[in-house]
Amino acid sequence: MKLYTKILIGMVAGIIVGFLVNQFGSTDAIYLDFIKPIGEIFIRLVKMLVVPLVLVSLVLGAASLGDIQKVGKMGLKAFGFFMFTTAMAALLGIGIANIGNPGLGLPQEKTEALIEQYQGKVAEKAKANEENTKKMKEQSEVDKIFALFVNMVPENPFKSLATGDMLGVIFFSLFLGICITLIPAEKAAPLIQMFDGLNDAVIKMVTLAMEAAPYGVFALMVDVVATLGLDVLMLLIKYASIVFIGLVLHIVITHFSFIIFYLKKNPLLFMQAIKEALIFGFSTSSSSATLPLSMNVSEKNLGVSKEVSSFILPLGATINMDGTALYQAIAAIFIAQVFGIDLSFSAQMTIILTATLASVGAAGVPGAGMITLALVLSTLGVPETGIALIFGLDRILDMCRTIVNLTGDLTLTAVMAKSEGEEINIQLDKDMIPG
Repeated sequence: MKLYTKILIGMVAGIIVGFLVNQFGSTDAIYLDFIKPIGEIFIRLVKMLVVPLVLVSLVLGAASLGDIQKVGKMGLKAFGFFMFTTAMAALLGIGIANIGNPGLGLPQEKTEALIEQYQGKVAEKAKANEENTKKMKEQSEVDKIFALFVNMVPENPFKSLATGDMLGVIFFSLFLGICITLIPAEKAAPLIQMFDGLNDAVIKMVTLAMEAAPYGVFALMVDVVATLGLDVLMLLIKYASIVFIGLVLHIVITHFSFIIFYLKKNPLLFMQAIKEALIFGFSTSSSSATLPLSMNVSEKNLGVSKEVSSFILPLGATINMDGTALYQAIAAIFIAQVFGIDLSFSAQMTIILTATLASVGAAGVPGAGMITLALVLSTLGVPETGIALIFGLDRILDMCRTIVNLTGDLTLTAVMAKSEGEEINIQLDKDMIPG
């Protein structure tokens, strides 16, 4: 049985057990105290591997290109593409949310109960973002843009590695990889060999960590469904449906446009060629964990060179968060509506900017969007405790928006390959995931 099948079985089993606990048991039952840590350990295990995976992959990607001009050219084009598609995603999310009004109709007593239930977790996440939130509040919109570029350069790269400052990690990794290309080949070779071996070791760690995914997903879903009642689930299903519609529209409108008009390929065949990366990404909710498979898919199913895929895909897995930006825009309006807060046009434009900037720094691992959402809400003056309302469904929505992020990563990889003179050749008969 394939891994993603096991994960889906774990998710369904978790929903069933959680529903039975909700209907016939108690959310304070002692057996839940043993189940909850399993899910938390799994998430921590995945997050533990993000920084080393991004560091090693980007160093290798930049060093393997060999041409400093090529690195700079590709980096600027990739960053521009990611910023454009992420902003488009946030704009689309605002439009969909204003049409669907996902936050209207939640019973007040349920709102208060959920906020009380998740108060501790929400406060912990808000505290983790307290310093960044304070800075963002004090800055104008232009200052925020300049601050993004300033903060890309870390004062201490080891501090960035330790704290998970992904923008700092990206800059340091690329800078190191570029500098490796500038030193004599005989001195660069041992460094590249060392990072290559370290890359294999980190990928093996990711593979082993993913073996625990079925049990982690089961535990997370039990906790979620045991907490939520059916009345709340109905409204949250409406919210989740609007997010899902927005994600699908973003793929069709934004990504398919590049596939049709620039790559000159059938978007359905393109999606079929990358389906295994999408399925694995959906099951793990992690662009970073899917990185090895994404590289294989781009090289074997799309015909992209290793030089391009090893540079663009690690970069995309870290800073390309289209799905996260769209979700944050819809979630912000949903929570504001639940609290009866009317967001002005300028406030909604702030959502687009803040969601775009916040999603850039979000790690490509499960739950990263929840952390940056607190920053978006605080910038708008919407109570961060509103995160409690959507905390339970984040796992499922995270799986869906990971598909969007991966589609964007692989689309840009193909676009960049063609811009470098490579031929995109779609293959549909390759199986990347062993049985």
